[in-house]
Amino acid sequence: MKKIIGSLIGVLTLSSSLTVQAQQPTGQQPAKQQQPPLPIATPQSQGFSAEGIKRIDAFMKQEIANNQMPGAVLAVAKNGKLVIYEAYGYRNKATSTPMTKDTIFELASMTKIMTAVSALTFYEEGSLTLKSPVSRWFPQFKNMKVAKVAADGTMTTENAKNQITIQDLMRHTTGLTYGGRGDTPVHKQFPAGSVVSALTLTGPEFMEKLSSAALLHEPGTVWNYGFGLDVLGLIQEKMTGKPLGQIMRERIWDKVGMVDSGFAINDKNRDRFAHPLPTDPITGKPQSMDILSKPLKFDCGGGCAYGTAADYLRFGQMLINGGTIDGKRVLGPQTVAFMTSNHLGKDIKNELTATEAGRAGYGFGLSVAVRMDRGIAAINGNVGDYTWNGAYGTTFWADPKEKMVVVMMAATPGEIRKEYRERINALIYGALEK
Repeated sequence: MKKIIGSLIGVLTLSSSLTVQAQQPTGQQPAKQQQPPLPIATPQSQGFSAEGIKRIDAFMKQEIANNQMPGAVLAVAKNGKLVIYEAYGYRNKATSTPMTKDTIFELASMTKIMTAVSALTFYEEGSLTLKSPVSRWFPQFKNMKVAKVAADGTMTTENAKNQITIQDLMRHTTGLTYGGRGDTPVHKQFPAGSVVSALTLTGPEFMEKLSSAALLHEPGTVWNYGFGLDVLGLIQEKMTGKPLGQIMRERIWDKVGMVDSGFAINDKNRDRFAHPLPTDPITGKPQSMDILSKPLKFDCGGGCAYGTAADYLRFGQMLINGGTIDGKRVLGPQTVAFMTSNHLGKDIKNELTATEAGRAGYGFGLSVAVRMDRGIAAINGNVGDYTWNGAYGTTFWADPKEKMVVVMMAATPGEIRKEYRERINALIYGALEK
């Protein structure tokens, strides 16, 4: 009898194992167990209401069911504890591949913050000052021209009064505008954006392209979104003789424990990348992300890195801790405070809302938007919170007053990503009980 029972248990166990394997999408391996990125605590123990957590969960599931997003990973830390860490929907809806917490996402402009942090490690060493001109490393930037566009569209140029500095690169006051953000004769001189540049140009070709264009604004006078962090990444490469990915690996990723972050997609991890819906839910037009299928020609510090929600949450926690995590130091607390302070003086025109409509009342630090007022902005938060997002649908902010870090990763490259920035923000703050 014991032998018969043992045999039955063995058959049932095998059957159960086969059932689990059968549920895995074709060609996919079962997701490996992943260590949580931070110590775990219940949301309620850190100030979130049970009802608020249910609203977040219901919202995410409803958006996926309505085919507005393929899937997402949401990670929230409060008081250094992991309180929300959920995977929703699909990593790739077209192949019915489910979303998992170890899914890798293209970070787009959330790369910029890491590029600034790696540069600030050189700043702390005394080898990079914020008033240093870009021409110190790339002489072709020494005598830049500033464009003047007449009412009839005619463009003339005049000599720039100021050189572009390291601080200009970090705070978007260079005049090196993204070509895809306007249709003036000035914009037409520039590549459309960071990723497009890295897919089509080598680093040297990119720098020659930028240095030969006329600037949209006099350096140091107007906040205008552009190529500053790409240039900053290439300066770091020039300083060290290493690719930006290696610099970040040594100075940030290995210290923080960001094991899945990088620039070059390898075949081992290719199946882990998140893909957008085949059709944009707003326009109904086909959509894709070229960076998932085409190789980069240089590590673009303005938009080409990838990573997981866990990696970026640890990065954000390192910043909110004052530059350290698990006893490992990336930056000093005074440098983090300096980085996340407003660097737009009264003489600099702030055009931030032209890029991030919800950021009225924000200034800008070294790669991050910084809240200056409790109100004004369409997005909730506290004075001193800082943030930047990615064009493919990734979202990040840190709120030092709440001791909170929020990362929402999704592959939503269309205009709907801007709606999610506001909606996720409202859901998170709405779930706080105090």
